[in-house]
Order: sequence, then C-alpha cells, then structure tokens
Amino acid sequence: MKIVLTGSLGHISKPLANELIQKGHSVTVVSHNPERQKDIEALGAGAAIGTFENAEFLTNTFKGADAIYCMISAGGNAYFDQGFDLMAYTQTLGKIYKEAIERSGVKRVVFLSSIGAHTDKGNGILAFYNHLENILKELPPDVSIAFMRPVGFYYNLFGFIQTIKTQGVIATNYGGDIKKPWVSPIDIAAAVAEELTTPFNGRKVRYVVSDEVSCNELATILGTAIGKPDLKWVIISDEQLLNGMIGAGMNPKIAAGLVEMNAAGHTGKLYEDHDRHRPILGKVKLTDFAKEFAAVYNGK
Repeated sequence: MKIVLTGSLGHISKPLANELIQKGHSVTVVSHNPERQKDIEALGAGAAIGTFENAEFLTNTFKGADAIYCMISAGGNAYFDQGFDLMAYTQTLGKIYKEAIERSGVKRVVFLSSIGAHTDKGNGILAFYNHLENILKELPPDVSIAFMRPVGFYYNLFGFIQTIKTQGVIATNYGGDIKKPWVSPIDIAAAVAEELTTPFNGRKVRYVVSDEVSCNELATILGTAIGKPDLKWVIISDEQLLNGMIGAGMNPKIAAGLVEMNAAGHTGKLYEDHDRHRPILGKVKLTDFAKEFAAVYNGK
C-alpha cells in the first residue's frame, strides 16, 4: 500500500513509519522541517517537506495514496503565546485537511483525535478535537475515517519531574485511587497501523489504552523507579494549578482549558464514552514506561 503519514518523526509517527515499512508498505512522511528529510529517508520512507497550512501541498502529497494518517499539534511553545487562539488554529487546519483529502481523492483516513472528543462541553482544551472530528465528518460518505482516541499519554508524566525534584511530590488537580487509563505512543502506532492497512467502511471510533493504573499507584511505581518509593501524588485545587500555569507564563485561556480537562478526568466525565467502548489493552505497561521515566529523571 501507498501510505502518507503526517507528524514528521514524532512519538507516534516514527514507530508507525518503521512498522509500516517493515511490513513492505510504501511510506511518505510529511514534515515542515527540511532538516528532517535525511532522517526520514534513512528509515526507508519518502519525505514530503511542507506546511499543514498549505492546502495545495497537502493535496499533492495525498494524491495516489491508499490511506493517510492525519494529526494536528500546536506545539508546546504555542501554549505560552499570549495571543494564540487554539480553537481557531485547529479549526483552520481541520478545514485544510478536509479540502486536501477531498481534492486528492483519498478514500481511507486515520485521524489522531483524543479522549474527550465525544463532546465539546466540560472537557476543557480537548473540545477542539470534537470540532475537528465534526469537520472531517463533512467529507463525502465514501471517505472512510477511523477516529483514534488515545487516553492520557505516558510521556506527559515527564511534566511532573521538576515538581518531584523541587517539592518531592507529584501535584495536580486530579488523582486518588480510581484507576485511570494511560497509553504509550508505541501502542497508538500499532493501532493506527492496523487501521491504515485493514479495510473498513464508513466512520468509526477506536479508543487506545495501554494500562489502567490509579494516580496513587502510579506515584509508587514511578517513585520506586527513581529511588523514591514513598513518592506521593497530591491533589491541589483548580485555582492553585491555574495560578501556577499562568505564573509560568502560559496563555491564560489555554491554562484554563487544561485545568478544566484535568478536572473532567478527575470526575470521570472525560472517560464517559470510553467507558462504554472499552478497548483491549495494549502491550506497553506503566512499569515499562517507568524505566524510561527514571532515565529522563536521572538525566541519562
């Protein structure tokens, strides 16, 4: 199959490209960074260098593909841009994707969405995924779309390293003993590869989960891995978290959206649709990730 992947050589796209190439597929990887071209080609993939904002570029890149993998990322630095409008930005990219898919004639699309995309209310920053899914649903019915909805990424836990080092705890506005779903990009890549290469018709939603672990259990697992077996997960107020994010320079609107997202995870609202469509768990467990976390924590 001829498959086009967006996401450059990111956490998901790189292992995804490797898997597809190893299985004999012809893979093109889209990147905005010309310096990535040699790394992409070293994998055995073709490189398409251009920007998501260019509908003509995407259309030409998608033409002739049997399937495409689409994802959108604003990038962490954008969250500290005081004038950045995340909803407007992602909706613009969603419409460009829609145009490029329709004009290119591609009939199979796998889109990286998110947990919480089942609603546009009460899910904070994740509401933009609901809007993106709805934009793509406007494509003609003969375009088959798999909406991938991964849960909380393991690697987001790296964001707690500084607090662990300075305060000796993990602190945020969710936590406790209720098991929560977590996911590795490796398992996401495997699920995406399956959807790209297995025929399906119409529109479908697939949740991707690697493990289910409570925050208190998670603190113990990560703490043990870094030599702090008594590490505690502390729940702070929404206001405390919001003030901390804004104090660090984050765009206040985005900070508020992240706080609301976390709060929805704490109450379970974020997982309502997931709980009705629980997937089979993936292979990479939190204990596996803990080794990677320890290496980063210790600067290795």
